[in-house]
Amino acid sequence: MEQFNVFGLPKKYTDEMADKLNQLLSDFQIYYQNLRGMHWNIKGAHFLVLHVKLEELYNVAAENVDEIAERILILENQPLHTLQDYVQQSSLPVARDVRDPQQAINFVIGNLKALIDLERKLISVAEAYNDHGTITILSDYISRQEKEVWMLRSSLQE
Repeated sequence: MEQFNVFGLPKKYTDEMADKLNQLLSDFQIYYQNLRGMHWNIKGAHFLVLHVKLEELYNVAAENVDEIAERILILENQPLHTLQDYVQQSSLPVARDVRDPQQAINFVIGNLKALIDLERKLISVAEAYNDHGTITILSDYISRQEKEVWMLRSSLQE
């Protein structure tokens, strides 16, 4: 007999989705730390603009981290919560000593594209179970991130 959670979603699905959301949570934690490091270390003519933009992005990432962890809890599972877990689970590269503005922008774009790709995959899984709570969260992220990629790419044009 198949078990369901309080919202009528199959336990097998919620366990699978929680694992996938923990991957996303880990990626967002690495993305967040990448942004913090670049925010602290950025140099050059675009310092003022990028310093502010990177802070804006890491504040949004911190909100997303909390929302993803809460979604995992709503699905009656446990979010990862250690740095070791995040490093092991994340597929994002770590931005080490990124100071150059163009390199920083390209790094952020790459991180956002990877997040969008994973979020789209998770939406495909969630759609099969009519998990509109997860779909809505991820769709909102994608919409904002696509706009950020567009804006960042536009800033690289002369």
